[in-house]
Amino acid sequence: MPVRIPDHLPAAKTLNQENIFVMSETRAANQEIRPMKVLILNLMPNKIETETQLLRMLSNSPLQVDVELLRIHDKQSKHTPCDHMNAFYRDFKDIRERNYDGLIVTGAPLGQIDFTEVSYWDKIQDIFNWSQQHCTSVLYLCWAAHAAFYHFYGLNREVREQKRSGVYLHQKSDSNAPLLRGFDDEFYAPHSRFAEMNLEELELHPELEVLASSEQVGAYLVLSKDNRNLFVMGHPEYDKDTLAQEYHRDVQAGINPDIPVNYFRNNDPSQSPVGRWRSHGSLLLANWLNYYVYQLTPYDLSDMSAITPWEVS
Repeated sequence: MPVRIPDHLPAAKTLNQENIFVMSETRAANQEIRPMKVLILNLMPNKIETETQLLRMLSNSPLQVDVELLRIHDKQSKHTPCDHMNAFYRDFKDIRERNYDGLIVTGAPLGQIDFTEVSYWDKIQDIFNWSQQHCTSVLYLCWAAHAAFYHFYGLNREVREQKRSGVYLHQKSDSNAPLLRGFDDEFYAPHSRFAEMNLEELELHPELEVLASSEQVGAYLVLSKDNRNLFVMGHPEYDKDTLAQEYHRDVQAGINPDIPVNYFRNNDPSQSPVGRWRSHGSLLLANWLNYYVYQLTPYDLSDMSAITPWEVS
């Protein structure tokens, strides 16, 4: 089934060239179907790149998905044209009275800044709180996951001096979790961050369940016990060359970064990277949409009280 996106969104051209089925709002309006309404709070600098990555993954679900884009503030973006932001992004004040089946909060390049020093920390906390009453399920990526752990549970991250970058092997902790259906016992996922959560703290927390982790980089997939919040510590949405772009950018900036782990052929940055995570990333988003959004959400989104906890069968 297609992802429904605004007319003329730049991602549509890229996805159509990849034979990925996306549908404009105009065309979708003529279909009699209740699509899943998913809101994306995009905190990444290059908005268009991140939009395309997430829409590509959402398109692999058999469900029709109606996507809206949200920005954290209306300040001018350094990496995305103002016309694009004004045409396709909504402000929180415009949607805060609405309900959504799902919310995705992206990562952000804020790994070395204390949460309380982030310029929009009050705003992100407001959206986090709002989401618990207005969204069936929330998926937090990388920095957003760390921020949500701190906001909801008082769990803080450990900041590293050197950036963690590469593609790491992970193991499932709970083979019966619906989120992991179809996953191999071991799978790869990319990481790009300066901070990480303490795995033991997450495992011992009574409101959280660690579903997958890595011996090298710790927790990867963590789910709240009420199935409403999914925390993903990596970047399953990344394109094959995203880590390469980040690495070469940092080299040019004189940062002297480590070579991303298990990424370039023969560990040589002059050679092409190897993509090892795309199938897992697509399955992760499809399972989240199916088991934690579609299976839980009320048909009438105006009645969020209709959401009831369920048990794995």
